[in-house]
Amino acid sequence: MKRQTTLTRVSVVNAEFYAFHGVRDEERSLGGRYQVDVDVWYDTVKAVVSDDVGDSVNYEEVLFIVNEHMNGEPCELIETLAFDMASSIIDRFAAIRQTTVRVRKVSVPIQQVMDYVETEITVSHEA
Repeated sequence: MKRQTTLTRVSVVNAEFYAFHGVRDEERSLGGRYQVDVDVWYDTVKAVVSDDVGDSVNYEEVLFIVNEHMNGEPCELIETLAFDMASSIIDRFAAIRQTTVRVRKVSVPIQQVMDYVETEITVSHEA
């Protein structure tokens, strides 16, 4: 009989950053506002039973990884930024089965009125 797995989603929503990513020189020198969402799915049975953060995916550590990428080496594309974050998160936590990262560029330097430009990527472990 195959064992069932219950996956729980934990989300970090709207983490704000001022960072220096982008294609244009001005974006890399002046910077801009970004927002990041991260969803992680993992089996929380052990964590729920123990009520111990050591048995869970600590979202503070997830945010540390996001922060490293947002404040690290600049990327031209927000797609690259999101992929790098998602890959680092899933590589760091063996318990995570899937992660989705959304990166929103709020300060878009083009002549168009809009709220933001967003990319989303999902990375999964093979079952």
